[in-house]
Amino acid sequence: MPKALPVLDDVSPICCAPLSSTPDFPLDDAVRLAVRLKALADPARLRLIAFMLNQPNQEACTCDLAPAVGLTEPTVSHHLKTLEKAGLVSKERRGMNVHYMVESTAIRALGAAIHLDAPADLDYHSCSA
Repeated sequence: MPKALPVLDDVSPICCAPLSSTPDFPLDDAVRLAVRLKALADPARLRLIAFMLNQPNQEACTCDLAPAVGLTEPTVSHHLKTLEKAGLVSKERRGMNVHYMVESTAIRALGAAIHLDAPADLDYHSCSA
């Protein structure tokens, strides 16, 4: 039976060297990366991120997200909470509505971590985890 990953409320950007550059990938980095990838590993969450990425300022109101992905607002709120706990989106209340914004730095960091040809001159250890 697969071991469940811990649920972390860690919104700091993942700052690790690409997998292809580290044969002894540190366990702490592996857990932080896995939690974020697990948060994305859902079709509804990927669709929510894709929708927000294609909006002005890469953000959207929950009232627009539910119809865009064909889910109820409570279901969308659940998925957004998971993405928020992983640090992949942030939220801001504006009047009666809540707007979610993609944390593009976090998304880029995920891409860099799993990219096979990431630039060698990037300092992956300069940011705090």
